[in-house]
Amino acid sequence: MEMTAANGGGERIKQSHVIVFPFPRHGHMSPMLQFSKRLISKGLLLTFLITSSASQSLTINIPPSPSFHFKIISDLPESDDVATLDAYLRSFRAAVTKSLSNFIDEVLTSSSNEEVPPTLIVYDSVMPWVQSVAAERGLDSAPFFTESAAVNHLLHLVYGGSLSIPPPDNVVVSLPSEIVLQPEDLPSFPDDPEVVLDFMTSQFSHLENVKWIFINTFDRLESKVVNWMAKTLPIKTVGPTIPSAYLDGRLEKDKAYGLNVSKSNNGKCPIKWLDSKETASVIYISFGSLVILSEEQVKELTNLLRDTDFSFLWVLRESEMVKLPKNFVQDTSDRGLIVNWCCQLQVLSHKAVSCFVTHCGWNSTLEALSLGVPMVAIPQWIDQTTNAKFVADVWRVGVRVKKNEKSVAIKEELEASIRKIVVQGNGTNEFKQNAIKWKNLAKEAVDERGSSDKNIEEFVQALVASN
Repeated sequence: MEMTAANGGGERIKQSHVIVFPFPRHGHMSPMLQFSKRLISKGLLLTFLITSSASQSLTINIPPSPSFHFKIISDLPESDDVATLDAYLRSFRAAVTKSLSNFIDEVLTSSSNEEVPPTLIVYDSVMPWVQSVAAERGLDSAPFFTESAAVNHLLHLVYGGSLSIPPPDNVVVSLPSEIVLQPEDLPSFPDDPEVVLDFMTSQFSHLENVKWIFINTFDRLESKVVNWMAKTLPIKTVGPTIPSAYLDGRLEKDKAYGLNVSKSNNGKCPIKWLDSKETASVIYISFGSLVILSEEQVKELTNLLRDTDFSFLWVLRESEMVKLPKNFVQDTSDRGLIVNWCCQLQVLSHKAVSCFVTHCGWNSTLEALSLGVPMVAIPQWIDQTTNAKFVADVWRVGVRVKKNEKSVAIKEELEASIRKIVVQGNGTNEFKQNAIKWKNLAKEAVDERGSSDKNIEEFVQALVASN
């Protein structure tokens, strides 16, 4: 039975079924879930896979749709020896290869004439072995890269052997965009560097076998790097992958990622607190869900906030609260609020927020760019150092804080960087003007006939035509 659905342009198309499978980390699942929503809006049937470990801390909550299903497969280790990162990754691969194979086999054998069997799996690029599982069962596959095009380009060079990280002394790297990167601008791997670097560069294995490569960026943001990569790889930019309500507004009721995290703020409401503040008067501070700040770094931040007149909203995990000085929360309660969690999109889109003190994870960076918020960059590891370089020197939407010999951003440098942005926080300084420019270009990319919208549309039409 041939099934049809209306695509974004109102035409009737044959339906195709796609499996989307992210790595079980929040920062990977959110952009791939947003990409899934765009595919559904174009008429595809979609199954979103999450692993059992992710399902214990996250739940998917998006409006019911006959075109969308999510399934859970096991990633429970077959061995108790997962104490190291390398052991965990090996165990994860073994467990998921088995459960994913069983899942696809079951879906393919149980599909009736009333159902559309999957023909392609979009997999998180950090799991390149998924491609083999798919190929053995006659499915095509396409990787989804959750990092920037620039970072992917650098890692691809490492994979091909033409770049080493860290580089030899005094060696600088030039990107196609004529940007010169110093060693401190390159991706860094402080913990288990060999394992992490191998994990990140293995994303580029077997790409000669794929028809599409999706990257969570947009053409105008990284145009020269994207064009350079497109000479040898079938890449399609599909970002920024944030809820439609904050961009083009074309996906009905798409106001949140749809990944619910069980968090408590002990009755504190960040948005209600922001509502009581003046326009562009609050510094928003967050280092994401994985960064663990050193006690020295927390001390410098608290000294800054205690000794200056900045109003602030600080998202700090409950496990990190013990690093705060005694009475700090009480002493700054007239100007600040510390919570364990917030909806970052709601905060960044709030008129009271003047700037974002951030680790420059790619999702956070894209959110700030898409919502027109200048950044104070304090990168920690992996892609964040390269992202911070672009924030400060390429897109010019923020300031990168200088660190001391212990890799700590001290109070004086923090204050100087923040004041560059908030002293003229009335929308007229260069950082805010540039932020608004990128906000408009981000919206343009995903809006009807924008670059990312066209790329998704072309992919869907090609997929349907090949079935």
